Amino acid sequence: MISVSAETFPLARTFTISRGSKTEARVVTARITRDGLTGRGEAVPYGRYGETVEGVMAQIAAQAPWITRDELARDMPPGAARNALDCALWDLEAKAASRRVWEIAGLSAPRPVQTAFTLSLDTPEAMRQQAALNADRPILKIKLGTPDDMPRLEAVRAGAPKARLIIDANEGWSAEIYADLAPRLVALGVALVEQPLPAGADDMLAEIARPLPVCADESCHDRASLPALRGKYDVVNIKLDKTGGLTEALALRAEAQKFGFGIMVGCMVGTSLAMAPATLLAQGALHTDLDGPLLLAQDRDNPLVYDKAGIHPPTSALWG
Repeated sequence: MISVSAETFPLARTFTISRGSKTEARVVTARITRDGLTGRGEAVPYGRYGETVEGVMAQIAAQAPWITRDELARDMPPGAARNALDCALWDLEAKAASRRVWEIAGLSAPRPVQTAFTLSLDTPEAMRQQAALNADRPILKIKLGTPDDMPRLEAVRAGAPKARLIIDANEGWSAEIYADLAPRLVALGVALVEQPLPAGADDMLAEIARPLPVCADESCHDRASLPALRGKYDVVNIKLDKTGGLTEALALRAEAQKFGFGIMVGCMVGTSLAMAPATLLAQGALHTDLDGPLLLAQDRDNPLVYDKAGIHPPTSALWG
């Protein structure tokens, strides 16, 4: 039996990117019950990809109750709905076998990994204050993507002079703006820039200088995305809600590495249940950005542990 519900988790503070602001995380939880056992998976519908909570719930509810992961990959497109079901099936299989997902998938036992902490878009002074409050975190990810971003970046660097910095422009720059900013990003010690140009309008990245690594986010969904990214991007950001679940995400990671791409593992703003499968994917990744639960005012029961070692793998009480 498949059941689905929508849940709302308030954020600790307003979260803003170049496309808008939010004060809560609206997530969709899929549950698959067989033989008295229930597997769970969480998805975060994303309007950028034409998804809504109601639409994703309808997609999930329409699936046959005995669907398999192979059938999901064949019959459903990549996206949030397939992700919730795929992760629920992994969780259910682990419970039925009394094993952990990483064992079933043939992966090494997961270990804690360092994750970035995201600072939302705000005024330079507000971002400096956010940076100062989080200056002890090893990696800060900064949401930018406006024509007036340098004062914000300089303010963050002043507030957290020792932190490693990642920039996420969320498709907000033009080629001209990025070409002007790139040398200055390098001078400020930025380690990576995510999706500086809009997906579908990023061919210029193959023609202009890339003095620091450029990561494909909105331009990368599943393995079918990879050929068009060669020569334009150095890193791909793998998110379960884009790939349609852990099954495709693991396959995408393997193929991207064969193509020579670095791996980043990211997330939407969701709970520990959404991050749990991604902790397996993040093992050995160049960059990890699984801070969704840290942005919430309230998380699920049996949440993931975050400490100086990073984000820890989930307990079986949460997932997998």
